[in-house]
Amino acid sequence: MSAEPRINDRIRVPEVRLVGPNGEQVGIVPIAKALEIARESDLDLVEVAPTARPPVARLMDYGKFKYESAMKAREARKNQAHTVIKEIKLRPKIDPHDYETKKGHVVRFLKAGDKVKVTIMFRGREQSRPELGYRLLQRLADDVEELGFVESRPKQDGRNMIMVIGPHKKKAEAKAERAAARARQDSGSASA
Repeated sequence: MSAEPRINDRIRVPEVRLVGPNGEQVGIVPIAKALEIARESDLDLVEVAPTARPPVARLMDYGKFKYESAMKAREARKNQAHTVIKEIKLRPKIDPHDYETKKGHVVRFLKAGDKVKVTIMFRGREQSRPELGYRLLQRLADDVEELGFVESRPKQDGRNMIMVIGPHKKKAEAKAERAAARARQDSGSASA
């Protein structure tokens, strides 16, 4: 069974509840009369509620309806925010400056509205000290607490320990905020 509604001669019921082109109720009419009304008004008879008793059919320009619904779907997809998971990799024995650099990347990703997957890679004897990695992940989570929250707690996965931090702000909100800041900056530089 296709998702397309049945139109014109494909509607195989004895009578339909007919709705006019402007949404007005015509009433329950035999299918032959409904098709005749559709031909006279140069429109299509489209079955909009096939499970109703009797089925509901509407007079409309089906080609125009399909085009408009496709355009709405495309617009909705365009405005949809895609969730991106960024990944940062650390080692348990990380230098303080390197830690600050990596934390800066995490902050930037969270401000942009992206999720961050933080991976700590253990090598050799480091694998016998997973608490070092756990403490490092907790420290990072505490440092970026105002921008994001821990979505999945740190967990050991073979040689790695993984934690996911999600942003407090949605991607769309972050995008709108950046656009507003850019507009303020442009208007400030234009008046100077």
